[in-house]
Amino acid sequence: MRIDSARQAWHDCNYNPAPGQTSDAAELGVVVQGTQRGPTANHAVHGALAGQIQSAIARLHFQLRAFGNAMYAAEPCADDVEDAEEAVFNLACSRVERMTANKRERAEYVAKGVFRRYRYMHQGGQSANPDPMANPEEFRKWMFVVFEVKLPSVAWGRDWEPFVQLCFDACYDIDAKALSPIGGVIYQMKEAA
Repeated sequence: MRIDSARQAWHDCNYNPAPGQTSDAAELGVVVQGTQRGPTANHAVHGALAGQIQSAIARLHFQLRAFGNAMYAAEPCADDVEDAEEAVFNLACSRVERMTANKRERAEYVAKGVFRRYRYMHQGGQSANPDPMANPEEFRKWMFVVFEVKLPSVAWGRDWEPFVQLCFDACYDIDAKALSPIGGVIYQMKEAA
């Protein structure tokens, strides 16, 4: 297991390659015959490193753990995604002065949509993907197709753009809180090496 970043470590810590396999071979499900003499201790090293990362993840608050799993786990479960979306919605709503009940109902789906955009943008841990729906019109159309929620284009900048930004800010804040302890563990491991 190579430890280049907290995001990558979160993703890789759940792989458990068989002796003699690299994590790529375990991920692909293919064992390539090589000329090596036999199994090495790489699987034990991987297990020790992965255990430290898994331990740090297990100590996180459940919403931070769910957000990180939804973002970076190799196979995120639906419950983690749902909890992550709820955390984004709750944090964004806590930063809004007031909201009507009708808008709050639609805002929950906006938070889900923003989380999915954020996850796509940071997929793979490199944060290199562009926002797939940076154009409000594309986002509005996608919201209707996926959630059957209509967001009016009239006064978008006043009514929805600030809330979308609050959701992105919430994603960044939760992501940083979730990754910080993992980064601390990585720092300690590199200092000890």
